[in-house]
Amino acid sequence: MSDLLSVGAIEEAPGAYVRRHGRVIEEFGPDTQDSGNVSWLVELDGQRVFVKTAGDGTPPRPGDPLPYVDHEGRVRLLRNAVELATSCSHPALARLLHVIESPVGPALVYQAARGELVGVPRHLRDDPASPYQRFAHLPADLLLGVFDVLIDLHVALARAGWVACDLYDGCLILDFATASLTVIDLDSYRRGPGVNDMGRMFGATRFMAPEEFELGAVIDERTTTFTLGRIIWHFGTRLTEHARDFCGPPALALVMRQACRPQPADRYASVSAFADAWGAARSLR
Repeated sequence: MSDLLSVGAIEEAPGAYVRRHGRVIEEFGPDTQDSGNVSWLVELDGQRVFVKTAGDGTPPRPGDPLPYVDHEGRVRLLRNAVELATSCSHPALARLLHVIESPVGPALVYQAARGELVGVPRHLRDDPASPYQRFAHLPADLLLGVFDVLIDLHVALARAGWVACDLYDGCLILDFATASLTVIDLDSYRRGPGVNDMGRMFGATRFMAPEEFELGAVIDERTTTFTLGRIIWHFGTRLTEHARDFCGPPALALVMRQACRPQPADRYASVSAFADAWGAARSLR
């Protein structure tokens, strides 16, 4: 077994250690990510793993509109990701294999997910060959099946006490050959309910609930249902945002409308209630 899957702690920088114990296929650093994290896709012992760290203190790209998180904050988020991964078991959740402690914080070793990241840079969203467009134009039965899995995962996460934060298309990896979904990068999820202590919280504006912009607002499962609803509506309407283009029956479109109400009190009270309504409407034609 490679040391990447067995050693408990190291005394050197994770990048050097990773390169000595595996073959780096790709590196993701602050120049390509908003978070400031540094990660590697690595091949070792005939398998691929994804190693994620908080980096070395280099800030994210200058001018990024998202809230800045310093190195200490990124370390906290990685430890939060470990807590989430160990509190919930679901086939669509990225599988955490091991955690290595280093001088700059933990290195999280995940099983590399098969497939392509649905989220792409803005300038590629109109490209028909992009995963973003191909996902949005899957046959209706396949697309609805992926949404089934996404909702089921969040029912399991809600049962474990987690509220979605920073869930967007960049968290979705789809294996287009099998329509299998893996959800990654849930570091910012919170134990809920709680309050918005940031003002503008982490996330993509396209999918965020109104309370995620309001300091002191309640953040709970109704926030999760809003984000799920927005993701499903965005892709389920083939990116048009028009009800006439929604890939499911009219009753299902009504469920999505309720999930995305601006006022939390008008939404489903819990992820499980949303899932129940989704399931009932899914069976109608």
